[in-house]
Amino acid sequence: MPIQRILIVDDSPTERYYLTDILVKHGYSVSTAENGEEAMAKIRADKPELILMDVVMPGANGFQVTRSIARDPELQDVPVIICSSKDQETDRIWGMRQGARDYLVKPVNPAELLEKINALGGA
Repeated sequence: MPIQRILIVDDSPTERYYLTDILVKHGYSVSTAENGEEAMAKIRADKPELILMDVVMPGANGFQVTRSIARDPELQDVPVIICSSKDQETDRIWGMRQGARDYLVKPVNPAELLEKINALGGA
């Protein structure tokens, strides 16, 4: 089944708007969360088909939230793509070890983002 519903988790309103704009223009249904705690509540209430996760946020960081999702039997099938300004190879490797399916460096290239979503079963 193709991915339709995507949750964007990012503490930056600008980044949430930027990613939402790209995705909505390509037919995706988008919801957003400003931090890890809000993200977990939204994921449990209305399980998305894909999560775009920032790393640096107040409270639980994106690596911690990604690990929580990956370890939860009810949520572990939801793919996570980390979208972070942290561009070191060690960050990418760590993100993947936490359970992320992919890792994008900000500013996110729209074509690359859509390509990654398609690779996971996007429209």
